[in-house]
Amino acid sequence: MSAPFFVLEARSTLLFERTRTTMSTIYITGHRNPDLDSVCSAYGYAKLMNLQDPDNTYIPIRCGHLGNSTKKILDHLQIDIPGYKRDVYPKVRDVMMNSPYKIDADDKLTSVAAIYEKNNPSAIPVYDSGKFYGLLTVDDITNWTMRELAKDSKITEIPSIRMIMSEQAPPIDAGELFDEGRAMLQGSARRGLAVFEDGEYAGYVTRRCFLKCPKNNVILVDHNEPHQSIRGIETANIVGIVDHHRLDAIKTDQPIFIDAEPLGSTCTIVYQLYIRNTRTPDPETAKVLLAGLVSDTLILKSPTTTGNDVVAAHTLASLAGVNLEEFGLNMFSLVEDLKDRDPEAAIGADFKTYIEKGIRIGIGQCEVTTLNDFDSYAANYSDGLEAVRQKSGLDWAVLMITDVIHEHSALICTDHKANKHLPYKPIGNNLYDMPQVMSRKKQLLPEIIHAVGDYT
Repeated sequence: MSAPFFVLEARSTLLFERTRTTMSTIYITGHRNPDLDSVCSAYGYAKLMNLQDPDNTYIPIRCGHLGNSTKKILDHLQIDIPGYKRDVYPKVRDVMMNSPYKIDADDKLTSVAAIYEKNNPSAIPVYDSGKFYGLLTVDDITNWTMRELAKDSKITEIPSIRMIMSEQAPPIDAGELFDEGRAMLQGSARRGLAVFEDGEYAGYVTRRCFLKCPKNNVILVDHNEPHQSIRGIETANIVGIVDHHRLDAIKTDQPIFIDAEPLGSTCTIVYQLYIRNTRTPDPETAKVLLAGLVSDTLILKSPTTTGNDVVAAHTLASLAGVNLEEFGLNMFSLVEDLKDRDPEAAIGADFKTYIEKGIRIGIGQCEVTTLNDFDSYAANYSDGLEAVRQKSGLDWAVLMITDVIHEHSALICTDHKANKHLPYKPIGNNLYDMPQVMSRKKQLLPEIIHAVGDYT
């Protein structure tokens, strides 16, 4: 059994005692190029935390689009795939208010007197035949009252709400950034603005809503480096990290729960957290965690595989009621042949970026069940890799294509002086043979870093 780099041994319910009163929704996300381990660990950890901490809601999300093969496997598992969330920047919807009151435009002004006596709101939504009409603000009431008193020092007739409402300002979209929404309200003469979402009234904001910028609560799984994470992570409140990669974590405001272990899969760590918290994954969750584990360890053949991974895989297979070997082979049979896929899409499906000695490097990996047809698509993938390199602003990009059955890989590289320092046998222009190489993290990345060191 391998020992953890760093593990905080604590029941998960204790992780959030410090902020329990202020937290309600916590997003659990993997990295920007969601592979099975990333998606499945987010799914499984959300299941666990919703059991452990019912006072808060844990929502698994993904911050990137799924590749066709990953989508096929998740569809085969028949689960609700975590929803896509583009970023965690604070938005207008995070601070908008909803009024419990519903007044009609043709109601008399006296109908709002009781409302103002109770809580003196800055704005009240007004409807016309059930459809949103506009916002009635305290300024509307004050301005009308002052005008009437200026006429003859007394009010002789109570108007309808429609009659005293001022011209409405354009609404704010709920998805508008917090800072943009605040600027729009500051530039308006109105005390409050309506908020629309998908073309429908959703709530309203007043100046008070923008006194403090909110933060989304996020747990990172299968990554910890900010440039691999969801957009806007620098504005979020990070409350946990569960990962099996090297640490280059984001600075946090408070101590947080971190479980970072040198295992073959994040899903193994999530399974262990179930055990530490005396929980057992249900059959569906067990199958999801097994899928992520089998994918990242290449059916336990990757050199990153540890004894913990082996134990977890066999236990999860038993809980899921499946044969481990058959499950893994069937899962990889769903992976599309590379020659039938769009090269750029296939490369981007599992592509991570690193910065080493000032050189921006991208490393992708694709799994196949044979390398016999490698020559038929190598040239197209070389072109696709160069396109990905340019679009991503990288100095060097490499793609490892791994035969999970025969434990053999091939490497495609873009032009770079560091290529000549790689320890692999050339089999073509920027193409290399990699027998017994299976792991990007444990076998390829160290050689890439070494090659960069030799070059610089």
